[in-house]
Amino acid sequence: MSTPNPLENTHDAGHPPPVSKKVFYIAGIITTVFGLDELPNVQDVACLWLLHPRLQTQACMEPVASSAIHDWNARLKNSQARKGLIAVSFDQRNHGSREVNKLANESWKSGNPRHAPDMFSIYHGTALDTSLLLNYLSSYVFPKGTHNLVQNLVLGISLGGHAAWHCLLHDSRITAGIIVIGCPDYVRLMSQRAEKSKRATWISTDRPGMAFLGSEDFPKGLLETVEKYDPAGLLLGELDTVTGDDYMHEPSDTEKTRLRPLMRDHLGGKKILCLSGGADKLVPYKCGEPFLRWLKHAIRKDGGWFNDRDTVLVDVVDEKAGHEYSAKMKVEAIKFISGVLAGESEMKAESRTSKI
Repeated sequence: MSTPNPLENTHDAGHPPPVSKKVFYIAGIITTVFGLDELPNVQDVACLWLLHPRLQTQACMEPVASSAIHDWNARLKNSQARKGLIAVSFDQRNHGSREVNKLANESWKSGNPRHAPDMFSIYHGTALDTSLLLNYLSSYVFPKGTHNLVQNLVLGISLGGHAAWHCLLHDSRITAGIIVIGCPDYVRLMSQRAEKSKRATWISTDRPGMAFLGSEDFPKGLLETVEKYDPAGLLLGELDTVTGDDYMHEPSDTEKTRLRPLMRDHLGGKKILCLSGGADKLVPYKCGEPFLRWLKHAIRKDGGWFNDRDTVLVDVVDEKAGHEYSAKMKVEAIKFISGVLAGESEMKAESRTSKI
């Protein structure tokens, strides 16, 4: 089965010209930094971390960097904000310069029996790499201390979108994220994929799906790891029962007592934009929607049980888009990035769901 390239139409007409790029070798990872030559005369700098899709490489994120940096620099000319923007890309684990096993990047339908642990471990590792690179980035790009790295955002597409969720949850320095055709619920995504792939572990009993979790396709050890790092695994795993429709119910007082510290530590004050394709068959919106609905309910301003930390979730579905970073999504993403950088009031507004 061929996997669509979500960035196939990124180099469309009217795209901004490239920005400068410089390559650094940080912690053994080839790291590309965009926009250093275009930095205005400012001391404070924000960084946009760019995480590419599965089966692609960091090179495909260059147009994304150019769009964001050009838009922000244009806004700076007519703004009181005094902050520059750079962007960083690197190859995800087992991709591009870091590939060690080509099959590990493939799906069940493409012949990889370890698809579930391979994919999760790869993008979990990429999130860890993002934090590692963040530790050292300023030492390489600003060794004389001429600039301060004051803000970090992450934008990930497809596999990179899954990783971006991990970055948001597990690194307090990353305060905003743009999730493009990524999913916050790995169990639901892989269950849907196992059903479509007709895995024996899915259809082997009278009750399809009952034997999947804990099987060789989705081992117990993977399930335990997912419950520590996946958004839905981490947060919904704190509910007293797992019935499949937990997201529809208000958590009990006991559950809220357990959840509030987790929400505070992992999502408190974060600004999140989710961009999904209504016609996406590879990462269907329906796989992430239950968790997104649950989270929006928790943080809503009119009575949400976690509404005092200025967490924002903007959930946008391009109804005609498939598994792609569509033209409409690009507009939403760039507007969101510049809005976060400018500290605009709408970034503190009520979370919303919209279709475009």
